[in-house]
Amino acid sequence: MFQLSRPTAAQIAAFLAAQRGSDFSYREVGATRHGTPPAGYTVDRNRVRLGVGAEVYRQAVAALRSWRMSTLGWSTIHQQSTAVVAGATIAVVLKHYGFWSLNAARIVYVFDEDVAGVQRTGFAYGTLADHAEVGEERFVVEWQRADDSVWYDLHAFSRPGHVLAKLGYPIGRGLQKRFARESKQAMVAATRESGARENLISLAPPSS
Repeated sequence: MFQLSRPTAAQIAAFLAAQRGSDFSYREVGATRHGTPPAGYTVDRNRVRLGVGAEVYRQAVAALRSWRMSTLGWSTIHQQSTAVVAGATIAVVLKHYGFWSLNAARIVYVFDEDVAGVQRTGFAYGTLADHAEVGEERFVVEWQRADDSVWYDLHAFSRPGHVLAKLGYPIGRGLQKRFARESKQAMVAATRESGARENLISLAPPSS
């Protein structure tokens, strides 16, 4: 759904209500879970180190579950209060090149696992019929016990869906790359801000 003005709360609510009964717009639902992308899609993989230790991991998971990685000013999730649970339907609201778009997606799966010394928390959402793109994106926070490092990882496969997305494919690819870059920056900032707040609290003198 494309329009020239910012979508109102009522428009977003109506859009979400209309999408809750719709199906995924692609056959390979859940393919990001196993790491092997399906043929016929553009694949993106991005990764950034957030820091070290259990506390950084906890902060990163909290940021992930509050949609911090997708709250970028020009890209937002509605409703941001939506719990990260399988089956939840969301609207991705984008502002780009003088117009706005509403894009429907649904959370495909959620996981929290500890395998071979690597703790991983994440989820993926897939596109519904009323989305400019077709595909799936996975967001993961990972804590590697071997070196205590914490990482934020994105994995997506997509192709243009809407006719405007097909006509403006180079522009769309630019937006996808911008999202990945700024999403990583947002997660780095989220963990650093949390750490800074806790340091200030620990340094504050006891109240009398």
